[in-house]
Amino acid sequence: QVQLVESGGGLVQPGGSLRLSCAASENILTMSAMGWFRQAPGKQRELVATLTRGGSKNYADSVKGRFTISRDIVKNTVFLQMNSLKPEDTAVYYCNANFQVPRVVNYWGQGTQVTVSS
Repeated sequence: QVQLVESGGGLVQPGGSLRLSCAASENILTMSAMGWFRQAPGKQRELVATLTRGGSKNYADSVKGRFTISRDIVKNTVFLQMNSLKPEDTAVYYCNANFQVPRVVNYWGQGTQVTVSS
């Protein structure tokens, strides 16, 4: 059982920045990928960004050029740097750890609230 603990959410004005952190209880290089998802009120959970074991990054079109996913393999932590935040970025952000072998398993953090408002 992998434990994921998110931190760094909060209230920020439009145009501002936040940095989310996700600390994993295991070596993150054992995971096929880690990522960030978000869920706004009344909407489905959506992918924000992913980072594979090999270092490949993928972003939702809505955040490209504004958000950056990165990792610290010594600290087993994944980050999401969010710049130029917009009100539509308001959501609960969830950290995800994905395993593909020997079977597909996903683990989720408890979520952290990000609110973008003036």
